[in-house]
Parts: sequence; C-alpha cells; structure tokens
Amino acid sequence: MRELDVVGVRVEQPTNQPLVLLRESDGNRYLPIWIGAGEATAIAFAQQGVTPPRPLTHDLMCDLVTALGRELTEVQITEMKDGVYYAVLVFDQGTEVSARPSDSIALALRTGTRIVCAEAVLDSSGLAVPEEEEQEVEKFREFLDQVTPEDFSPGH
Repeated sequence: MRELDVVGVRVEQPTNQPLVLLRESDGNRYLPIWIGAGEATAIAFAQQGVTPPRPLTHDLMCDLVTALGRELTEVQITEMKDGVYYAVLVFDQGTEVSARPSDSIALALRTGTRIVCAEAVLDSSGLAVPEEEEQEVEKFREFLDQVTPEDFSPGH
C-alpha cells in the first residue's frame, strides 16, 4: 500500500462531472477518481475547514464513530474493477467496512486519517506526471485554492 494525499476536487469539463485528485505522498503518480456532486462538496468542505450549521452525512459518520468510542485508523483504496474503485474503512480493533472511495476520503479528511492505495491500483490507474508537467499541477492547485463548495451545486 502507498500513502496518498488529497490534492483536491474539481469539475471536469465539458461533462461537469466532479473528481477528486489524489497524489502519492512520496512519488509522482496521481489517481483521479470521478465522484458525485455531494461527495465533492463534502470533500471540499473538509479541505476548507467549513463546518455546516447541522451535520452533513460525513460529519454524522464521524460523530457516530466517536460516540461509539471507536477510531478510524486507515482508509484503503483496494481495487478497481470494471471502472469502479473500491475502498475499505479500517477501524481500531481490526474492524473493516467496505465503502466507496469518495465517502472514505471525506471521512478521512474529517478525522485526519491516512489514505493508502494498493500498488496494483496505482500501477493500472495512476497517472505519472513528469517534472515538466508539474507546472500544470501547480495551476490546478491554484484553481483549488479559489474553488468553493457552492461551485459543485447543480446549476453552476
């Protein structure tokens, strides 16, 4: 398993499909995962430190884990089959729960939990970005600094 950092979310044009972009912590591969608008908003909220007036689903999940005295210890992106990514939430005491990567990432950002990915997934789906293309990635990061969660709402 390789550790990943969340670069951020964006809306892919012209389809208006949101995606979350992850990057190897100690490498040059990126993993784009297309996600739903709700999950994009949840991830963007977590990255920007936005606290809604009432708990959203992922906030509720964090509250439940804490209330039950448990701890999320790792998020694993385990495989990709037929274009669909799969993830596992790993809790203390060894409990594992299957989950969508988008939900897992939103939860990991709220709890400060590390995200890891199976080497085979990165080998098959990761995109290596050579040094000269890092400028494009920097432009993407600048975009992420300016995007707001409202940009992911319908009609935008």
